[in-house]
Amino acid sequence: MDMLAVFTTVSSNDEAEVLARAAVERRLAACVQVEAIQSTYRWQGAIASEPEVRLMFKTSRALYPALEATLKSLHPYAVPAIFALPVVEASAEYEAWMEDAIGTGPAE
Repeated sequence: MDMLAVFTTVSSNDEAEVLARAAVERRLAACVQVEAIQSTYRWQGAIASEPEVRLMFKTSRALYPALEATLKSLHPYAVPAIFALPVVEASAEYEAWMEDAIGTGPAE
């Protein structure tokens, strides 16, 4: 499987839970990890520094377009950061679990 780690940020745990649940329920991600972070960025000509919540979606390249569309449709930000990094290596056991979790492997 061609695995990806897909990232986005939101401003609260409640917003993160909406995105995480939608992705897992729709089998667009096998797992979503959520963590508190601090972001510094430029927005509308000013520099801001705010607490945010980062989500990492564990998925496949084949599912990325549907995951991105889902995130965009549910995301509270006007311009959400949604980007993917390739997973270069993973254990065979974890890859098999992911395939099963997202429905590309053996049926449950």
